[in-house]
Amino acid sequence: MTCHVTLLGGGFGRKSKPDYVAEAAVLSKKAGRPVKVVWRREDDIKFDYYHSVAAMYMKAAVGADGLPTAWLQRSVFPPIGSTFAAGTNYSDPGEMGLGWSDLPFAIPNHRAENGPATAHVRIGWFRSVANIYHAFAINSFVDELANAAERDSCEYLLALLGPDRTVDRKSLPENFPNYYGSYEKYPIDTARLRRVAQLAVEKADWGKRSMGKGEGMGIAMHRSFLTYVATVVRVEVNGDGKLRIRQVDTALDADTIVNRDAVRNQFEGAAVFGTSLALSGEITATGGVIDQSNFADYPVCRINEAPERIDIHIVESDAPPAGVGEPGLPPFAPALYNAVFAATGKRVRELPLSKTKLAG
Repeated sequence: MTCHVTLLGGGFGRKSKPDYVAEAAVLSKKAGRPVKVVWRREDDIKFDYYHSVAAMYMKAAVGADGLPTAWLQRSVFPPIGSTFAAGTNYSDPGEMGLGWSDLPFAIPNHRAENGPATAHVRIGWFRSVANIYHAFAINSFVDELANAAERDSCEYLLALLGPDRTVDRKSLPENFPNYYGSYEKYPIDTARLRRVAQLAVEKADWGKRSMGKGEGMGIAMHRSFLTYVATVVRVEVNGDGKLRIRQVDTALDADTIVNRDAVRNQFEGAAVFGTSLALSGEITATGGVIDQSNFADYPVCRINEAPERIDIHIVESDAPPAGVGEPGLPPFAPALYNAVFAATGKRVRELPLSKTKLAG
């Protein structure tokens, strides 16, 4: 058997699965000759490896200043390990370390939990993996806490970070994950999260821009793949509930950068990719069969839905280089949804946004 490896982009983990290779091998053996197997888009969507469905439960007790004195978070999702070992219902430390157990906030009492979830479809990788739903839940909850405290969302988020500090290997449990980077080389630095958040709001004119009826801004920040990212999204929702993403400002600290254009491309692309995920990225099943089949019922972001303007702001650094392909995605959806709340007063806690009527 000869395997011809071709250049391929945008597979997001799917290209690592061998099911279509096995199909070709079986068919070739039965036919007794070489065969060419081509999957239609319908085949790909209906027989895919899917990103985990997930549910998060968040609860906090707050002090007189509205900041949490105790914080409980529970995450439940079919783990990727379920694809490789039957009966695997709990996440492993690696997935829990993707934006869940590594919470950067200064909270006196913090508990992170993971519950069991049975996989009913094949679970695979997706761009930024578990960071997506973890960042969505945490940043949405922070925005709700800020609103309940009647404090500015950005000011509250920065206050929640507490004093600047570095989390190194000595202060963490043994084998605590860090995106395959050593804590000696890549410690968690909350000052860098603060810096990207401050840069994003500065560039977006947070608090300075006059907001009309149906307009709003939202912010979210997240560290993933050793890179610190903050995103501010500005939206407009008209009386009919039609949403327009007017502007996206993303600030990032990815340490030493070799190719600035490639970095900008990745983060601009993450905003468009994130728009698809946030607005319409949903897979459902009926009677054990996947409902979606093509772009008609599994739409992706089109040019008239894409953000009208995307600005990427890079923090200069000479630290060891970190990731840029995936970190732009996790903060996008929560920043967008927080902006929708600012514009409409309607809090949406479920992806995708197409399931929610914004009008009325």
